[in-house]
Amino acid sequence: MSVTSPRSLSPCAVSRLRLAGCLVLMLAVGAVGGAVTSPAIPAWYQGLVKPGWTPPNAAFPIVWTLLYLMMAVSLWRLWDKVPPSSARTVAIGLFLVQLALNFIWSPVFFGLHAIHAGLVIIIGLVVLLALTLRATFPLDRTAGWLLVPYLIWVCYASTLNAGIAVLN
Repeated sequence: MSVTSPRSLSPCAVSRLRLAGCLVLMLAVGAVGGAVTSPAIPAWYQGLVKPGWTPPNAAFPIVWTLLYLMMAVSLWRLWDKVPPSSARTVAIGLFLVQLALNFIWSPVFFGLHAIHAGLVIIIGLVVLLALTLRATFPLDRTAGWLLVPYLIWVCYASTLNAGIAVLN
């Protein structure tokens, strides 16, 4: 059985592999967040006093699924469509750092029930995400615009986190 080396793949096949890798990465981040969040909803989160602008619980998985898909496409575009450069390295690096903050927020907030620590993390996420957009737009406007709804949602989510911190 022969194994095809990555160098012998067509550019289209490499692009599809990159897209698949970005989708798997976002799926993994979302799955961990969901696995930590789901058990905490009926047990802990329901008992918290929440701000009046809190959406129904059913909205969160729908919104996050769409956002993770757009994030995956944005990262793929940076990786696949933008020629290698220091600017691209910075944009992808910022993307990965903000994704790490996204990844740890659910275990901290829902897993550890650490509302205030979650607030610090999500504020850092807003800042890093804004920096990611700033680095991304000059390289690929589509990749940048794909992240705008994510930034809007994270800003909104930070107000929810702050409201919960104040009310509890």
